[in-house]
Amino acid sequence: MKMRGLMLLLLAIAGLTMLPALAVAQSVVDSGASSSAEVSTSLATTRPQFALTYTRPTEKTKLHNYFFDTFGPYPIVGAAVVAGINQYEGTPPEWKQGAEGYGKRVGSNFAIAGVSTTTRYALAKAFREDTLYYRCECKGFFPRLSHAVISTFTSRPGDDGHRVFSFPALVAPYAGTMTAAYAWYPDRYNAKDGFRMGNYSLLGYIGGNIALEFLYSGPHSLISRMHLNNGHGAPNPGSPR
Repeated sequence: MKMRGLMLLLLAIAGLTMLPALAVAQSVVDSGASSSAEVSTSLATTRPQFALTYTRPTEKTKLHNYFFDTFGPYPIVGAAVVAGINQYEGTPPEWKQGAEGYGKRVGSNFAIAGVSTTTRYALAKAFREDTLYYRCECKGFFPRLSHAVISTFTSRPGDDGHRVFSFPALVAPYAGTMTAAYAWYPDRYNAKDGFRMGNYSLLGYIGGNIALEFLYSGPHSLISRMHLNNGHGAPNPGSPR
């Protein structure tokens, strides 16, 4: 019964996320030839700007980035920190306190992150999306902040670098928490709990992109010297590719 509920919830999420795309497609069809010509003209005048600064990552880069995001220092440290918070709050209480309880929470959080990352990269591969984070070429705090937040829900499917709404980016945070709720969390946890925890995971994605946008990670930074300058595998604007 739990697994059936999980599948129904994931299908509902998929349906809701596809509705905007279907609506846009319908509006384009109903707008007539003149609107189509205007859209084509608009895209032709706006998209070339991406081609000047965007280079689609190679499969080697994507693979390296996947292993870094799944098994690298950031998911390990993140799992340990979140486990400390869970330990303080006693969540879930069935795992109790002490070293054993903390170990279970670390392993759980690391597994959640691994499932989420794997889901995102697998779906991105199927949809031919580039999930890497690219720092904004704009200036100013609020434009860069907006870019970081929007990038959480978008990806680049083509060679010209234009961004679209990303179904994998939306589903991935919930895939990990739903798996935890039904696979190794206590039996009282269900889809509602998985969805709630997924919301926090999504906020974590947003926070990670904000950190990538604003934290200096140049060649002389401490992050670079510690060989932690991954940046989701994407080069900084204007850097050689």
